[in-house]
Amino acid sequence: MANYQEKYLSLTLFIALLALPCNAISVPNREAKALLKWKESLGNQSILQSWVTPAPANASTQSPCRWRGITCNNAGNVIEINLAYTGLKGTVDNLDFSSFPNLLRLDLKVNQLSGKIPSNIGLLSKLQFLDLSTNSLNSELPVSLANLTQVYELDISRNNITGELDPRLFPDGTSRSKTGLISLKRFLLQDTLLSGRIPDEIGNLQHLSLLALDGSHFYGPIPPSLGNLSSLTVLRLSGLQLSGSIPVSFGTLSKLTVLYLHINHLSGFVPEELGNISSLVVLHLAENNFSGNLPPEVCGGGKLVNFSASFNNFSGPIPKSLKNCKTLYRVRLEYNQLTGNIAQDFGVYPNLTYIDLSYNKLSGELSPNWGECLNLTLLKAAGNMIGGKIPDEITQLNQLMGLDLSSNQISGIIPAQVGKLSKLLSLSLKDNKLSGPIPAGIGGLPNLQSLDLSANMLRGPIPYQLGDCSKLQNLRLNENHLNGTIPYQIGNLVALQDILDFSYNSLSGEIPSQLGKLTSLENLNLSHNNLTGKIPSSLSNLRSLVAVNLSHNNLEGPLPNSNIFRSAQPEAFSNNKDLCGEREGLKPCSPTSTEKNSGNDKHKVVVIVVASLASISIFLMVCVWILAFLHRRSVNQSKIEGSEKRENFFLIGHFNGKLMYKDILEATKNFDETCCIGVGGFGKVYRAEMPDGQVFAVKKLSSHDEMEIEEVKSFKNEVAALTEIRHRNIVKLYGFCSGKRQYFLVYEFMERGSLAKILSNDVGAKELDWTKRIRVIKGVAHALSYMHHDCVPPIIHRDISSKNVLLSSEFEACVSDFGTARLLTHDSSNWTAVAGTYGYVAPELAYSMAVTEKCDVYSFGVLALEVLMGKHPGELISYLHSFSDPRIGLADVLDPRLSPPIGQKDEDELSFMLNLAILCSHAYPRSRPTMRSVSQQLEAGCL
Repeated sequence: MANYQEKYLSLTLFIALLALPCNAISVPNREAKALLKWKESLGNQSILQSWVTPAPANASTQSPCRWRGITCNNAGNVIEINLAYTGLKGTVDNLDFSSFPNLLRLDLKVNQLSGKIPSNIGLLSKLQFLDLSTNSLNSELPVSLANLTQVYELDISRNNITGELDPRLFPDGTSRSKTGLISLKRFLLQDTLLSGRIPDEIGNLQHLSLLALDGSHFYGPIPPSLGNLSSLTVLRLSGLQLSGSIPVSFGTLSKLTVLYLHINHLSGFVPEELGNISSLVVLHLAENNFSGNLPPEVCGGGKLVNFSASFNNFSGPIPKSLKNCKTLYRVRLEYNQLTGNIAQDFGVYPNLTYIDLSYNKLSGELSPNWGECLNLTLLKAAGNMIGGKIPDEITQLNQLMGLDLSSNQISGIIPAQVGKLSKLLSLSLKDNKLSGPIPAGIGGLPNLQSLDLSANMLRGPIPYQLGDCSKLQNLRLNENHLNGTIPYQIGNLVALQDILDFSYNSLSGEIPSQLGKLTSLENLNLSHNNLTGKIPSSLSNLRSLVAVNLSHNNLEGPLPNSNIFRSAQPEAFSNNKDLCGEREGLKPCSPTSTEKNSGNDKHKVVVIVVASLASISIFLMVCVWILAFLHRRSVNQSKIEGSEKRENFFLIGHFNGKLMYKDILEATKNFDETCCIGVGGFGKVYRAEMPDGQVFAVKKLSSHDEMEIEEVKSFKNEVAALTEIRHRNIVKLYGFCSGKRQYFLVYEFMERGSLAKILSNDVGAKELDWTKRIRVIKGVAHALSYMHHDCVPPIIHRDISSKNVLLSSEFEACVSDFGTARLLTHDSSNWTAVAGTYGYVAPELAYSMAVTEKCDVYSFGVLALEVLMGKHPGELISYLHSFSDPRIGLADVLDPRLSPPIGQKDEDELSFMLNLAILCSHAYPRSRPTMRSVSQQLEAGCL
């Protein structure tokens, strides 16, 4: 019996020994087969070329350890799958996670993965790192993630985690556009689906140090169980649809350094216990519905760097711990009901670069201490109850780019040394009690783009030095006590675009004819002054003008001969001395008569003598010119030919470069002002009609020596973006010239000009009927889809607006002006300064300057709403961003200048367009669709 037992034990041991190498082989073999099966489901992708099946002879020992993205341990077991940033497409549905019992790291971030997160991911019991962020995964979050008890980093952010369709997209609850809504629902389910709730079980992951779910679509309350994650240092829950309050248990997260809760639907009080977290560095509470007080010890640990609580209903005092929080770098508290004394509740912050305290209930006076925050680039405190004077120390902030103290009770004078703020881009002091003169030093601000000193008690003349602010785009000095004449130097502000408003002052004298150079100006208001004389005929050159008001002056004579003066409302010219013209409210102008004789004989003698001398001088000059002409002609011709050789003129089409160059100079009269049809941020646009009748638009920049860095960059951007691309809805670039004398680009000429100009004119707006407007929206969508998804690398426009959409004679839309465009590459930084037109810029750029396609999608949404409404949807956008359940009916937004849509089909189509525009202009980028999805839906005609 004993002998038998010995034999049995020996046999068992032998079998066990045999099993050891088999197991060592079988695990890697199983892993390789699982990876190859996954590869097969993904199709042929270059990133997986090294994943190959070995020869049959080695099939039993195949190992994936040398495959790209795969790391093994000494035993040959896969411990890491890292395919981040590889452009991987497909799903993870066919990746058998049960085959990887030793996997420690799974990193698939920043790819193009879609589909579900398999529930068997919970079988990776040893997993320590899981990153599936920045993909298009669209399943609910599997509860099995709670089994990953060893995970210390879990990042599933910026995905399309799905659930039920948000009913807010269909606020009227009707079925009148059922077909369109079904198509939209299918479209949403494809690209921007909402999520389920955050599983309570995640609170069991005791080792978790980072949890990132931001930028997806979770809804419901924050699980209190997250307060059990005692090792948590980073918690990112922003940009979701979370509701309810912040769990009090968060106060126990003693290691937390970063907490993102902004852009949700959270409400209630913020737990005071958050102030117990002494390690907190970043806290974002902005854009929720919080009320009550801010935690007083929010910077109790003295480490807070970035703090935002804007756009809530917070009341009560400024947290007392902020006064001595020297680490602060960026603070946003605007649009609340916070109280306190701005002088006593804030200290000196050596690292602070950005602070916005606007639209609260702060009182007190501005402290000179703000002048010691030497790194400040933006200081906003508009819409409070701040009094006192502007301290001179503010002018020490040589990094300041934005200063907004508007809508307060500030008195005294504007500091004379304001001209020292050389980097200032925007200065707004409107709606205060400022007195004294406008400092001449403001004219020394070379980068100033916006100046608003309206609604104060400023006196004295308008300083002529303002004419030196060459980049100024809007200028408001209205509702003051300014006197004297309008400086003719204001005509040098050729970049003025939005508005020039000098109304409600005591200005006298004549309107300078130099204002006719402001060819990009859209709004001119000189009403309620004491201006005299005639309206200069040069104002007919203001081709971009959409609104003018010269009423309540002492003007006389005829109106300028241009569309805006013919189409403006009669009230724009009322209460003047003796204006005339062929329009309602004005008397007809009498025929031109000779000037009355003054009866002064001496004057007659002087006139005769002067006329005689002038005639003799002209005769002598003509003689000299004739004698010198033949000699100069040959010399000038050789100089021109020589200089032309120095130009680098490249034609993309089939034209002859040298002939084209000469024709353009001749057609534009060497870029004479009479041929100018518009002025942009980096150059003027001219109409050039060739000898064969072809018409081009030519954008000319400065000469090379005069060009600034931004102008050169704009020129290169436009050439880079347009040289290779061709699309029917993108303006065609025919050629460009770069050289010592000329920098210009040649485009196709769009007869009807910009969409903004047409919508601003009643006649043009009525001609742009609903059918044409829908075609415009589709055209822009197709262009952006092409740029984002069919160009390599993708092109981000960054300045989609109605001014940069041009229309042909047939109302075909073309996207133009690629001066701020950016090529989106994955191997370089895509962070940049904010670019674009105010009112169209995506809101996330207030938090981050990362350039993505979703910035263009937001601008497109605003543009689509503008096309439907006939005007910029500023208030509507604010409404959409402010309320969690906005109610918007089709009849509430459609342009009243057009008749309502006729027939169910047209109504359904416009309803679809409205819902789509609202979706594209969502406050959070991940909630916006891609332009490809938008374009495909529009092209498919699912409406």
